[in-house]
Formats: sequence, structure tokens, C-alpha cells
Amino acid sequence: MSVKVFEDMLGTTIESIDRRSDDSELTFRATDGRVFSFYHMQDCCETVYIEDVTGDLEDLIGSPLLVSEEVSNMDAPKLEDAFDSYTWTFYRYATNKGCVTVRWLGLSNGYYSESVNFRIL
Repeated sequence: MSVKVFEDMLGTTIESIDRRSDDSELTFRATDGRVFSFYHMQDCCETVYIEDVTGDLEDLIGSPLLVSEEVSNMDAPKLEDAFDSYTWTFYRYATNKGCVTVRWLGLSNGYYSESVNFRIL
């Protein structure tokens, strides 16, 4: 298991959050004009998408982010449908109004990336 803190997002106040209808991207727009995007760069034979959101994304709007981190754990918990390879990636965000966990699932034949990409626009 690995933990990554998104230092650039800490202390940032979010003004809006957009979740693509196909669950392939989550975008945070900050009051300072920056845009933080979590997405997957599609290659070929893999699928990476938001599997679940625990908490209310609205709790992240209007207050500075106190937590913004990624926790990834390959192949656990086990999936019923057997894929050659899969990765669960959890993103935890929190403000003083509440916390949210976004769970992404990446599936592949083992030769393609199952990770979530991050960029600041």
C-alpha cells in the first residue's frame, strides 16, 4: 500500500466539482483559478473509473482542503469477476465541513496502466 499527499491542493478552497457522467474524470475548480483533474489516460485494453463515492462532494466546496491524499492497493479486496490485474485507488479529501472518499477501480490484462492520472491546469 502506498500513500501520496497532494500538497498543491492542501489549503485550497474549492468552488466547484465536476464528475463526468461516465465516471472517468473528477475535476476540482479552485477559487484561485487553478483546476485539479483526476482522470485516466486511456491506452488500449484497460478500464479505469470511479467505482464509488462515500460522503458528500458538496462538503468540499467553500472551505479549505485539510486532507487530499491517494491510497492505492493492488488486488485487494478480491473481485468476484476474475481479471488478470486490477487496482483499487482511494482518494480522501476533507474540509472542516466533512470528508469524502472517492474509490477508483482499474482493470486490465496486466500489460496496461490501471492508475489514475493527476494534473493541474
